[in-house]
Amino acid sequence: MNIEELRALCLSMPAVTEDVKWDNDLCFSVGGKMFCVASLEPPFSFSFKVTDAEFDRLVELTNIVPAPYLARYKWVMAKKGHPLTSIEIEKMLWSSYTLIKSKLSKKQWQAALQNAG
Repeated sequence: MNIEELRALCLSMPAVTEDVKWDNDLCFSVGGKMFCVASLEPPFSFSFKVTDAEFDRLVELTNIVPAPYLARYKWVMAKKGHPLTSIEIEKMLWSSYTLIKSKLSKKQWQAALQNAG
């Protein structure tokens, strides 16, 4: 999966916004809370939130590491050469989106839907 495919997938999810943070990271959020961050600088890498069990499993794989600054919140970073298929990535990004969305209050979710247009 490349940056364009990742962007298309994330933006297909309800009420998702994107912005650039830290000068070179493309961030995807729902209700103002990030669920995926992708590097705009080569080599392509991206980070996302996972469950506790998935975190332990994924960091054992090649080129998947605890995400810098976010590992304590159970985020992983997939670097170039990771073994995940596009289907696995899609499932994990939907899971990350759902984990973050589930923490929003009903009011925050309604506002996110309205702001998405």
